Amino acid sequence: MEIQDYSPDQPARAEVDAWPGAAVIEFGTGWCGHCKAAQPSIQAAFEGHNQLRHVKVEDGQGRALGRSFRIKLWPTLVFLKNGVEVDRVVRPLDADEVRKGLARILGS
Repeated sequence: MEIQDYSPDQPARAEVDAWPGAAVIEFGTGWCGHCKAAQPSIQAAFEGHNQLRHVKVEDGQGRALGRSFRIKLWPTLVFLKNGVEVDRVVRPLDADEVRKGLARILGS
């Protein structure tokens, strides 16, 4: 699976709040060492969940979506169910941390 870059385009918070079902927003940047180091674990956790909405958003000063979620460190994964935050993982060190968040929004 190819690792996607963080997108400078970001949805509005109202749009995110209206998303149906399970979704994950991953906040980070392409130059962040922690973000790069976490990618293999994140990708391993997402294996078999190709249909799940996983949005990688470039974060930083002045980025409204990240501020609305009070993001402080990268990468931060916010797990949503019907637009509501259910869990979050900050700087995951292994795939199991991410899998726990996925289980909470997927009900497995």
